[in-house]
Amino acid sequence: MSLCKHCVSGVVHEGTPEGKWEQIGGVNSYIATPTIEYPKDKVVLLLTDVFGPQLINSQLLADSFAKNGFMTIVPDYLINDPIPPDALNPGSTFDLGTWLQKHPAEVTRPALNKVIAALKQRGIVRFAATGYCFGGRYVFDLAIDGLIQVAATSHPSLLKIPEDLEKYHALSRAPLLLNTCPTDQQFPPEAQTTADDIFAHGKFAPGYRREYFEGCTHGFAVRGDMGDVLVRKGKEGAFRATVEWFIEYL
Repeated sequence: MSLCKHCVSGVVHEGTPEGKWEQIGGVNSYIATPTIEYPKDKVVLLLTDVFGPQLINSQLLADSFAKNGFMTIVPDYLINDPIPPDALNPGSTFDLGTWLQKHPAEVTRPALNKVIAALKQRGIVRFAATGYCFGGRYVFDLAIDGLIQVAATSHPSLLKIPEDLEKYHALSRAPLLLNTCPTDQQFPPEAQTTADDIFAHGKFAPGYRREYFEGCTHGFAVRGDMGDVLVRKGKEGAFRATVEWFIEYL
């Protein structure tokens, strides 16, 4: 499978990260801690796109989840080898295919297993995961393997349709939120309809919801142009839907 041009398009957001970096199970991770009272036995894993936790966009998202009362961990499961931010520049010739070949599941997934195991040793008993683009694939995998209790993903990449949807339905007990949009080569409208056919109308007992944001393109929930009114609305809407999902199920 491959990624698409929209996987390396978008803008770098502005802001000042408030979290810190820490080794968790030997994996460098960005940690956003709530300043309000929060449950110490629950955590949100934010699984980034191909730009990794080093991109400020993901750090700011983690900070926003923390402000809503969720301890949020952003593991560097790309092992300090993300796509550099300048790949977002117009005219970039970054070789996405070669990068993808260097980051298969057998290279990236072990880091997530280490982080989850280490957090369990610290007393975490319930995990939610929110994944963006490349990270959406891993939300599915963790949910299917029973390692997280709540799942959310925005414009997921690298899913096999309908096989991965059917596998999730058969094996996972994690309520599933999908944030989708009309222009998405990785999870196009026909895949979205297939997801509804499999999960919607009470067909998935743990819980299912799909949000749809007009005027948005793959990547909008993490790298969207905040100067575009519809994209801003979509990014904020996807974040709000995810927070509400975690409040309800985590």
